[in-house]
Amino acid sequence: MTFTATVFIGTSLDGYIARPDDDIEWLTSRGEKAGDLGFFEFLDSVDAVIMGRNTYDKVIGFGEENWHYGDRHVGVLSTTLPEDADPRITVYRDLDTLVADLDQRGIKHVYPDGGRLVQSFIRAARVDRFIISVAPVLIGAGHRLFGELPDDVALRLDAVADLGGGFAQLRYTVEK
Repeated sequence: MTFTATVFIGTSLDGYIARPDDDIEWLTSRGEKAGDLGFFEFLDSVDAVIMGRNTYDKVIGFGEENWHYGDRHVGVLSTTLPEDADPRITVYRDLDTLVADLDQRGIKHVYPDGGRLVQSFIRAARVDRFIISVAPVLIGAGHRLFGELPDDVALRLDAVADLGGGFAQLRYTVEK
């Protein structure tokens, strides 16, 4: 058994997911005008959330009231986070172990979250869909959503939506 993975993420128009200092206020402050961008409906469709260490640290910094993952499986891919750091998560040391465990658990739909983690999933050909909400701002520098790739990744545009507040949402399927 194998899972499908959908990336749900916000970017600036120039393709950044965070400033160089990891700040995302440019996104969250503008996102208030557009609502949740469909995030909670999307989250209801997944059985596992996998994030990188930096994203985990950012989520924890939002406070307990912003832990929106409920009972679904939450994993963190990290070589430095202690395995017993948080009883709500499973810490994975490498992508192969993570994928094998998700398959063993019978996970069907995964939400990979975090720049480097998403890039790892893309390079491993583990992303099936992208839902990208584009904020109406150019920030000029920071962490890009997409990194270097060994090969092209062909995409099929499924939908484009005006979410209000100047946000556009792009939905793509990875052509395999």
